[in-house]
Amino acid sequence: MLQPLVLAQVGRSVAAATTPATRLILALAAVHAARVAQIGMLMLDDVDLGNRRLTIAGRVRPLDDLTLKLLLDWLEHRRNRWPSTANLHLLINNQTATKTSRASNHWISTSMRGQDATLERLRVDRQLEEALTHGPDPLHLAEVFGLDEKTAMRHADSARQLLEAAAEQKFREDRQ
Repeated sequence: MLQPLVLAQVGRSVAAATTPATRLILALAAVHAARVAQIGMLMLDDVDLGNRRLTIAGRVRPLDDLTLKLLLDWLEHRRNRWPSTANLHLLINNQTATKTSRASNHWISTSMRGQDATLERLRVDRQLEEALTHGPDPLHLAEVFGLDEKTAMRHADSARQLLEAAAEQKFREDRQ
């Protein structure tokens, strides 16, 4: 059964994200449940600031206030650091700014290495949180995050078990 991350675990990962790039990467995983490879594939054209939308792996997602702020911070940093780059990938670094290739998965995930809340755990935690908040419906999870059938069912089953355990705990407390 999948377990939600503890607030302290998330807090340590947030504290480890000390650059504009790592803060944006963290938000893309934790808020939008993007995989590391999906984050690396994002192009500047995937960002629609005027309409506050972001397209991740073909799925259009609304830009929340936090991600919008982090995205604007990153774009300003990117523009100041590499003003004449021809690289159209959203995330670039010193190695990719002079090319047109994407940043590596290794570079994207480096800042969260050694953390309990890795980018993958943050991504899964976001999906589990969606199932806990909106009900353990695998069809909803598949639609929102583009999950395959088995993954959506696993997340929904975990959410159902967590909700049932919480209800049982509340019932026991109410009886005492």
